[in-house]
Amino acid sequence: MPLYLKIILSVSVALVLSLAATPAVKIFAVRVGAIDVPKDARRVHQSPIPRLGGLAIFVGFVLSVVIFAEITVQVRGILIGSVIIVILGVLDDIMSLRAYIKLLVQIVAALIAVFHGVIIEVFSHPLVFLDAEYVFLGVLTIPVTVIWIVGITNSVNLVDGLDGLAVGVSTISSVVMLVIALMVSEPNVAIIMAALAGACVGFLPYNFNPAKIFMGDTGALLLGYVLATVSIIGLFKFYAIVSFAAPFLVLAVPFFDTSFAFLRRLVKGKNPMSPDRGHFHHRLIDMGLSQKQAVVILYAVSGLLGLVAVVITTSSEIRALILIAAVLIAAAIVFFAFKAGKK
Repeated sequence: MPLYLKIILSVSVALVLSLAATPAVKIFAVRVGAIDVPKDARRVHQSPIPRLGGLAIFVGFVLSVVIFAEITVQVRGILIGSVIIVILGVLDDIMSLRAYIKLLVQIVAALIAVFHGVIIEVFSHPLVFLDAEYVFLGVLTIPVTVIWIVGITNSVNLVDGLDGLAVGVSTISSVVMLVIALMVSEPNVAIIMAALAGACVGFLPYNFNPAKIFMGDTGALLLGYVLATVSIIGLFKFYAIVSFAAPFLVLAVPFFDTSFAFLRRLVKGKNPMSPDRGHFHHRLIDMGLSQKQAVVILYAVSGLLGLVAVVITTSSEIRALILIAAVLIAAAIVFFAFKAGKK
């Protein structure tokens, strides 16, 4: 079967399954009491809304991958880890687990992927004045890989603060990674990302403002985990690209939002894991934008930086200019959001 046909079918099957499964998941969420009740200023919705929507995304994604992708050792490790992450998310959506328990389970899921060969051993860097073009991690391979997986997993979860935001940004990231995978001849990665994008698009009609169901930690953790692990097998490679920058650009919105959240809390002397109302989407809402406007802006930012990642893949000669432009864009967004939040 031609690759383009596999990609089309992978997207289509995942989309239809996710779309069809969401109503059933919503009924199940209500029955088990997985309801998000607005109880603090961080939440922008006004009435209780069912969670667990991530189960529908999981069903669409996994079945599509099993049908159309090659189940290599690495892919098997990602799928096993995804099952663990989804179980964790379901339990958390129903009974609210303690943070340290969630962190431990995420580390276990990350290690499962690592022991199946999903590891960051080397990456290229933008420091053109150095003789060595690549950085070899050596003994830091496993720690760096686990930190990357757990960090991105939680980043997507933390950015899930507005209707349709996390699932939309994840869709954009998936599509960007799909395009890059095709450009660097990684067909299996392209099929996996097609499945994830399709599952997200199938869920989006129920989740876009006004949301009828949230994906909850079940979906946010799943999306973060899959994006993190697949980025390792698809982006951190010996390609003639800036593999140091590409994964960060593809996942820029959740990555930078979480990074600045941690720094902001540390500067204020707070626990870096404590929740607050200082995320990018909160800043945009505080400016007077509607949920839809804020979400569309962050979609645009994610798409723009994803496009930068694609450009980096196509041309190594302009890597310095592209990196400078990306940094300036990110800095402008941060300045704009924080300045607005002080008004």
